[in-house]
Amino acid sequence: MKKLRYFFLILTGCLIFNLPAQDKKVTIYRINIKENIGSNTWIYLQNGLHEAMRKEASAVLLHMNTYGGGVLEADSMRTAILNFPLPVYVFIDNNAASAGALISIACDSIFMRNSASIGAATVVDGSNGAKAPDKYQSYMRGIMRATAESHGKVVTVEQGDTIVKWKRDPVIAEAMVDERTVVPGYVDSTQILTLTASQAVELGYCDGIAENVHEVIVTFLGYSDYDLETYNPTLYDKIRGFLTNGVVQALLIMLIVGGIYFELQSPGIGFPTAIAITAAILYFTPLYLTGYAQNWEVLLFVLGLIFIVFELFVVPGFGVTGILGILFVFLALLLALVGNIRFNFEGLPATEIFRAVMIVLGGMGMSLGLILYLSSRIGKPGILDKVALHADQEGYVSVSMEPAAMVGKTGLAATVLRPSGKVAVDGVYYDAVSLKGFIDKGDEVLVKRYENFQLYVERK
Repeated sequence: MKKLRYFFLILTGCLIFNLPAQDKKVTIYRINIKENIGSNTWIYLQNGLHEAMRKEASAVLLHMNTYGGGVLEADSMRTAILNFPLPVYVFIDNNAASAGALISIACDSIFMRNSASIGAATVVDGSNGAKAPDKYQSYMRGIMRATAESHGKVVTVEQGDTIVKWKRDPVIAEAMVDERTVVPGYVDSTQILTLTASQAVELGYCDGIAENVHEVIVTFLGYSDYDLETYNPTLYDKIRGFLTNGVVQALLIMLIVGGIYFELQSPGIGFPTAIAITAAILYFTPLYLTGYAQNWEVLLFVLGLIFIVFELFVVPGFGVTGILGILFVFLALLLALVGNIRFNFEGLPATEIFRAVMIVLGGMGMSLGLILYLSSRIGKPGILDKVALHADQEGYVSVSMEPAAMVGKTGLAATVLRPSGKVAVDGVYYDAVSLKGFIDKGDEVLVKRYENFQLYVERK
């Protein structure tokens, strides 16, 4: 009896463990790409791919409708797709133009609505829509071709002959950029290639025509029982996308540098410092949270500012500490934009480094223009009229003109003039500005003129 009981237990266990497994419902993760390609869509894709892995999705589906956008962001997006471990498909709901075409070609399969189109990937100037110089076209041709080639070749047998051909013909990808590339029957040497859904199927650039996402998943991907989850960007994602836009980052750099400069031109701490600190926070915070800016890069920026202040207020002249300070600030702003780990740039795309350099140089160039403009406008009619004091206000002088009598006299620098400070003439202290370089405390000075209630002096 005991043996019989053991027999039934073993038999029951075998039946349980050999039951046919029920079909598991798959998860398809959708990421909407329905605006111009830029920092926002790049963040959406990054977050969406991360969420797809976290939720153990079977595949990712890009739901696309875009007229294009930034080439550098598009290149980052296509690289992320090519390196992603899960299958990435794209459903072109209406348009996949320019940068959208590049991203679509990077996907494992392309599906299109019957009325959709793909192509027209010529690089244009964002300010006026004119065709960019050939060096930019050459770069775009290269990455379009490389993306098409990345899907490899397929082997087919036709009438007994073995034929090896590209899964996606790179010539077709080139023709979307360069009108000189001819695709017989589709485009001549005077036109950029844009394909309809049916044409894309004929040329192997579309794996199926569908009218909606459900049809793509059921008919072409073969998942009859699935969960469709969609990445929904938060307000934080949109703000971060705005702040990581290249133009916005350049403007923030302009405010950082301009704020530091104008604060150093006036005694005390005031509005320029607040502007510079706010701009620095807005610049580094989204990069830090994204993982680009590391702790040491933020510390490098702060150290650079300390060196500059130390050079201006402690060390006479302008030497090693000042140069190091400027170098540290520049490197911190630059390295925060690229995904390096302690100066390890292995595997970092050259386009990312180029973008970072152009943003920082652009921001510093704009800061120079801002400094020159504001310096020339302070005290003149306009919005900056009240920034400087004027000698004549409504017909009377509210401050004594006695300091004007100090012109030609000799005094001593009561503080360091870098370039503003105080001097003592005949035992009386006056606000003063150095006309030539910095003047150290205790140096003898000669009063050259009196304007805007300040003495202008030179080292004697």
